[in-house]
Amino acid sequence: MREVELLIVGAGPAGLSAACEAAKAGVQVMIIDENLRPGGQLFKQIHKFFGSRVHRAGTRGFRIGEMLLKETEELGVEVQLGYPVYGIFSENHVLYGSRDGVKKLHAKKIILATGANENNLCFEGSILPGVMTAGAAQTMINLHHVLPGQKVVMVGSGNVGLIVSYQLLQAGAEVVGLVEAAPAIGGYGVHANKLKRAGVPFYLSHTVQKVTGKDGVEKVELVQLDQQFHPVPGTEKVLEADTVCMAVGLTPMTELAELGGCEMTVSPALGGVVPMHDDGMKTTNPDIYVAGDIAGVEEASTAMEEGRLAGVTAAESLGYLDKETAKEKQREIHERLNLLRSGQFGSRRADAKAKIERDYEEWEESGVQV
Repeated sequence: MREVELLIVGAGPAGLSAACEAAKAGVQVMIIDENLRPGGQLFKQIHKFFGSRVHRAGTRGFRIGEMLLKETEELGVEVQLGYPVYGIFSENHVLYGSRDGVKKLHAKKIILATGANENNLCFEGSILPGVMTAGAAQTMINLHHVLPGQKVVMVGSGNVGLIVSYQLLQAGAEVVGLVEAAPAIGGYGVHANKLKRAGVPFYLSHTVQKVTGKDGVEKVELVQLDQQFHPVPGTEKVLEADTVCMAVGLTPMTELAELGGCEMTVSPALGGVVPMHDDGMKTTNPDIYVAGDIAGVEEASTAMEEGRLAGVTAAESLGYLDKETAKEKQREIHERLNLLRSGQFGSRRADAKAKIERDYEEWEESGVQV
């Protein structure tokens, strides 16, 4: 059975960042990802990042992905693509698929950067061809250069819904409406204003009641919602469309963490059930760390910083960084994370992260062992 010092599951922004940080310290790193292309969500993001210079503000997402990939190559990180990880078992034995069949390895430490799954809505006609998640539409236009439809209804006004709507416009589609159940837009004003200037109608306090069509989406019926989010009879309106995209949140992919014996906690602000972890991204299994959306759904910049944090913590635990050096690196990363979690949109996430860390401390004080 193969021996690996540090196994990272997931080659997205968090996983690649973790690999770079650990490899710089001298750790032997192996990344496994079930996808055939590395980079995760970064290669679907053609928009420019916000934030500070240290977070590569003004750089398009796919360019950041290219930089991270180049860095992993230069550091000698081994990347295995198209290999699904089936499970983590006792004593850090990992089962995964390969071109040569199912294989097993033993890892001294594991970082899980598995990301999150997109949520869906259930309504009449939701299984018709043309109904998809926003991420699916983004993959089609930005990776495969295929337009999912000509006339699109976007459901959800968070940053994903706003950004993908604008990218659909850039690709040549018409966004006939952006539907939001809440009475206010959920994402950044800079994204929403682009759509408003392009003439996209916003239907706040509305939801999709049903979608009809013979062989695919043809008509989308909306209905207004009251303050308790109940449909208001008589407020139905119909939009002609051939595509419905749903940007209604993400759910962390925690299956491998659960198989690895990590204790869970609930964080509605960060996507639901997440592994308990400390401020160094260590879970209740001392050999497993988490980073990115599995640890709580946030922005790509935050995922990269969490990846760096997990990489530093793992490198220290493997003996490649002394305590003082690791502490200083962690302090610098936490400063950048605090900056990303500041302001109107970040404070709620900061509070949620603090609660997860408190839950971990309470678990640790209880003396419970994995």
